[in-house]
Amino acid sequence: MPPKKPKKPKSPTEKPKSAPHIDREPDAPSYTKGRDDQAETKSPSVPSKRKASTTAAPSKAPRRSVRGAPRRQPDPVKIVQYLLSAASLDSCRPRDEIEDLKERDIGLRTYSSSTFTPFEELICAVILSRPISHALGLRSIRTLLNTPYELITPKRIRSAGFDAVRKALDVAKTQHRQKTAEELVLLADAVVEHLGDGEEDVSLERVRKECGYDWEKEKEMLKKHVKGLGKTGLGIFARRIQAAWPDPYPFADQRALSGLEKVGLPDSAEELKKLLDEHWIELDVKDFAGGEDEKKRRAFVRVLERAVGVDLEGNADAIRAEAASGFGSRHSDAGKPAG
Repeated sequence: MPPKKPKKPKSPTEKPKSAPHIDREPDAPSYTKGRDDQAETKSPSVPSKRKASTTAAPSKAPRRSVRGAPRRQPDPVKIVQYLLSAASLDSCRPRDEIEDLKERDIGLRTYSSSTFTPFEELICAVILSRPISHALGLRSIRTLLNTPYELITPKRIRSAGFDAVRKALDVAKTQHRQKTAEELVLLADAVVEHLGDGEEDVSLERVRKECGYDWEKEKEMLKKHVKGLGKTGLGIFARRIQAAWPDPYPFADQRALSGLEKVGLPDSAEELKKLLDEHWIELDVKDFAGGEDEKKRRAFVRVLERAVGVDLEGNADAIRAEAASGFGSRHSDAGKPAG
């Protein structure tokens, strides 16, 4: 018998033969996964027990989403009519002003609905340019310009002095009282010395005359002499004073442009002016003071001011809804003081 051939030694690099692969279903799914993940662990070689239906199910009509439906856009003219009306006033006012009007005399002067002199507008601009809330700013204005303080002329502020101005701001429970009181006393001094004609002058016509009725020059003169009146304060002053002074008209500061956009009106001073001009006969403004040009400026200012108030009080959607519901010009209160 021939001798057996010796077995050839395995090469160290040669891999051992693997056991034949047998497809099998896993013993148990992993419970650390979700149900969808568990379904993926089944072997694809296992046939599905559920047979696909050969009859196509009838297709269902897609559901219409109410949430995604476009909102009805109100007519801009209706929005203007509503903002000019008495019906919009409470949407522009802080809650405490509404309550104050109920409790105090009907003659209470408010920033939201009263006509102020140029000097009073300058007082308001200084107050509102401070970093305080809408409610605190308007409460400070009501306190200073109404009884018992009535700090409405340079003479009254100078006669009262810093302590009385500070006390009025304390009563208003506002912020930055010390700095605001200092700035208001300095404002009265600036009007007497540089911006007006004596302690009783509240027209500030000296500013317009010396600047040649040029708003850019008027703005620089005010900024130079009124401490605390920066870009924000000048914008607030211009927004309001254009009802009386045609020099800056048509003007809208950034705060007003934001409010216009929120209520659904053109976010451009020129476009808003154009809208008012084109639909002037549809607006009930016959009782505004002045000739037609002044009435148009007063209507323009009221729309700006109420858009700002509505925006700051978070009532823009309510205004749009009211206008979309078919509000008409028959409700206008255009004869009331601009605000």
